[in-house]
Amino acid sequence: MVRYGKRSGRYGHLSLILCPAFISPIHDQTVVTMPRILNLHPDNPQTRLITQAVETIQRGGVIALPTDSGYALGCALGDKDAMERIRSIRGLDDKHFFTLMVRDLSEISVYARVDNIAYRFLRQYTPGAYTFILPASSEAPRRLQHPKRKTVGVRVPEHPLTQALLQVLGEPLLSSTLILAGDTEPLCDPEEIKSRIGKRLDLILDVGFCADQPTTVIDMAGDDMLLVRRGLGEVPVGVIENV
Repeated sequence: MVRYGKRSGRYGHLSLILCPAFISPIHDQTVVTMPRILNLHPDNPQTRLITQAVETIQRGGVIALPTDSGYALGCALGDKDAMERIRSIRGLDDKHFFTLMVRDLSEISVYARVDNIAYRFLRQYTPGAYTFILPASSEAPRRLQHPKRKTVGVRVPEHPLTQALLQVLGEPLLSSTLILAGDTEPLCDPEEIKSRIGKRLDLILDVGFCADQPTTVIDMAGDDMLLVRRGLGEVPVGVIENV
């Protein structure tokens, strides 16, 4: 184990420790022998460690990663088995819809239909702690769409590590807020993540503590913008608060 010292960052206080780890074969595996933990700088994440995280995702891994609204679980966009592992970890049924975590507004437009009014609104509130429900485009995987409304949830995170990961990955990350069954708030402490579900993950990206509130969810698929969930992001003017 190599200790690099401590540093206070924008998203929390961390000790940069690289831990030896063993990674079992990833595909079709629910329990991992030992989770691998990568300790990254919260504001300037190390490129070589981001690359290792991307390689884990591309091999079919499920990771825990920090965002600007708590930790989340993530996997490759096209990996159905990894998506089902996330369902199992969180104790979700098949009615739960996942979120596409994307790099920027232009990538939202690939997977969702965005008119001029929606574009101007999204430009004001991305990146940030918001999830937007939008009409799905033909590029959005059908299993991520609402079966009747044909909508998809998307978010553009502001956290530097998450943005760096998405840049190297080169495509959206399939994600779900790390709220476990029986909890009301997302996990914000990587040590708690390790102790509670570490053996079911392939990788934990540790930057120390981060926010303990989920995103604010806004439904923009109808004639009006509706508040679905109140979270970390302030409710914008013009959004109807029906929760």
